[in-house]
Amino acid sequence: MELTDYVIIVLYFAAVITLGFWYQKRASRNLSAYFLGGKRIHWLALAMSGSVSNFDITGTMWIISILYVLGMKSMWHHWMWGFMMGAFFLAYMGKWVRRSNVMTAAEWMRTRFGGGPGGRLARTVYALMAVLTMASFIGYAFQGIGKFAAVYIPLESLAEVTSSQWLKSILTEHEPDILALAIMSATTLYVILGGLYSVVITDVIQTVILTIASVFIACVCWDKLTPDLLAGLGKGWSSLGVPWRIPELAGTADANFQFFGAMVIVWVLKGLLLNAGGPAQMYDFQRFLAAKDARDAAKVGAAWSCFMVVRWAMAVGIALLALTGIAGVTDSEQVMPIVLRDFLPTGVRGVVIAGLLAAFMSTFSSTVNSGASFIVRDIWQPYFRPRADDRQAVRFSYLATLLLVLVGVGIGFQAKSIAHIWNWMMMELGAGIVMPNVLRWYWWRMNGWGYSAGTIVGIVLSLVALFCPGIPVYYVFPSVCAASLLAAVGASLATRPVEQETLVSFYRSVRPFGLWRPIRDRSGLSSAELAASSERLGMTILNVLVGMLGIAGLYLFPMYLVGHWYLKSAIWFGLAVAAAIVLKHTWYRRLPEPGQV
Repeated sequence: MELTDYVIIVLYFAAVITLGFWYQKRASRNLSAYFLGGKRIHWLALAMSGSVSNFDITGTMWIISILYVLGMKSMWHHWMWGFMMGAFFLAYMGKWVRRSNVMTAAEWMRTRFGGGPGGRLARTVYALMAVLTMASFIGYAFQGIGKFAAVYIPLESLAEVTSSQWLKSILTEHEPDILALAIMSATTLYVILGGLYSVVITDVIQTVILTIASVFIACVCWDKLTPDLLAGLGKGWSSLGVPWRIPELAGTADANFQFFGAMVIVWVLKGLLLNAGGPAQMYDFQRFLAAKDARDAAKVGAAWSCFMVVRWAMAVGIALLALTGIAGVTDSEQVMPIVLRDFLPTGVRGVVIAGLLAAFMSTFSSTVNSGASFIVRDIWQPYFRPRADDRQAVRFSYLATLLLVLVGVGIGFQAKSIAHIWNWMMMELGAGIVMPNVLRWYWWRMNGWGYSAGTIVGIVLSLVALFCPGIPVYYVFPSVCAASLLAAVGASLATRPVEQETLVSFYRSVRPFGLWRPIRDRSGLSSAELAASSERLGMTILNVLVGMLGIAGLYLFPMYLVGHWYLKSAIWFGLAVAAAIVLKHTWYRRLPEPGQV
């Protein structure tokens, strides 16, 4: 790293913190302004914000490390975090969330389960589960940003000039942790000051920077990769085929991928259930609630995936450069920072690293802002200060933000690696909450007691799995899912259903499909409206499938292009274009009118 690179990075941090001060006054008007931007933010800005919030340094390092180990087959691995979510968002889920007209995903529980004891418990359990998950995400980000920064900022040089043995020991032995704390502190400052306003505005800026950086890296990689270098890749590296077993991984650090076919079944099932259960308990729910109306919410879902395209081109380029041009990489999670350090020229390196730091800050800020909203809106206000005014609530939001970051940092200190904490969050913890989240949308008989029972049983079992790391995920995931499902259904049937007035109100406003016939018959909808609802169900399923095909094409065509596999790239690009043409007629022309919730 040269002085020019450091100057660019410092100037970038100064700019985003200044934005936090700039938006402080607007964000502190009330909680709606602080957490939802007053529902006046343009849909394209919300989509850019949500997309770049998924485009984080830690996640990109993990994607590259999996590509490094598995090749293009690793794309099946990403089903576990629901990377096809854009198809569900655009087809129906974005509209459903916006029609709920609440401030947080936990507050949504009241509209679905009512204000009685069961509904209040479901709201509290959801909020606690969301805070736990987002604190874990902060810990996961802590692991990644520390490893990334340690490649570029050698604190050993500072240790050499200090006379304190204690300080020298800290700087040399805990270098990634110190750097992670410094970067997180700067990011927390502008999140606390500006709320969602500063988060979205800086996300838009960061999207532009990150897109330029990603395209540049992809072009550099494409230029440096030659047929001779690519010939050295393992057989089938570019294939998406799913072997049942990869015997060469047995006994290695990646032995958990050995029975690849079984893992793919679990990953795909998890992804479909996750997306069918609506936006997760993170910042994505918040982006749809902040949309102006249902039409804009659907547009947010459609554009969400488009801004992610450059990430995949960059990731495959870095992985290929590492496989063909770098020797001695012992930690696959550090492939990305090492490649960028060794292959990019001075000045350009600073811009690219600033862009990737922007990606980290986007994910971190969105996670923290959303997590604080659960603490304030769903725990502090209902149980401790129900009569708090907006000024008091915003002030407590500052404290909630800080506390969430501290808990997340504590989790980060305990994690062994990026993969360790990520796999637990996505699979074991995900298994514990996915079934109640699905049932709440599609089954009218689900009540607050059932949701709470299913979630609590699932989380407890996922924590048990955390301390039993030797059990394969294809055993753990279905077992935890089944236990959570039985607890949710059993508790719902053993207790009284939700008040009919609440269910009818929810059905008329959100208009979900699924096992809602008893409520639909009492909703007062006309026969024409019911017929239109049935037609929408068939069209919705079609749009989900076409949307998934389009997203797959958008992600895969630049990856194959960077790797010089031009025929495969052209095929996937053609499929993406065909999907877009179909969606124009089956989805876009059928969107709600502007202002229609």
